[in-house]
Amino acid sequence: MTTVTNVAAPTVGTARQRILDTAFRLFYARGLRAVGVDTIIAESGVAKATFYKHFPAKDELIVGYLDKVDRVWSDQLHAAADAAGPGPAEQLVGLFDALGTACRRDGYRGCAFINAAAEATPGTAVHNRTIAHKRAVLGWMQGLARDAGASDPDRLARSLSLLLDGGLASGALDADSEVAAVARATAAQLVRDELSR
Repeated sequence: MTTVTNVAAPTVGTARQRILDTAFRLFYARGLRAVGVDTIIAESGVAKATFYKHFPAKDELIVGYLDKVDRVWSDQLHAAADAAGPGPAEQLVGLFDALGTACRRDGYRGCAFINAAAEATPGTAVHNRTIAHKRAVLGWMQGLARDAGASDPDRLARSLSLLLDGGLASGALDADSEVAAVARATAAQLVRDELSR
């Protein structure tokens, strides 16, 4: 007599997670429009009906992917800022250490949100999600700049945000390991200049 071990069937949550994990990998590596739903279904190992149960439209999957990217990238930014020290000025500079980690990663293709915005039609849920992410990062930087005592926290945060986005793009285009170091040094100078006004 053969004993059957009790192996639980994949749950709905695990199917959704497999779909998101597959989308995370493929969308970032190949682009949003280059990856079809059939490819994601095949590579995630779910049935078509299961896929559409969780994501009735591809754009809903893309927004789910961007939500995941947002959590990962925001966690990396906050961890780098926290590691720089307790002071908000230190954190404004320290967050650029996340850029160095990102640019050195195998398969780095730049900012997933900038890439998504380039492929999305303005006014769509995907485009709006990219804007929401960028606004959240900018708002966090504005709060740090205010707490640091910047004379114009909005301008400082906007400058640092542009520098971060430029570093993310340059890291993908130039494949230069110095991009992050230059961006961090420039951020430090911007913070010093703003706090000395």
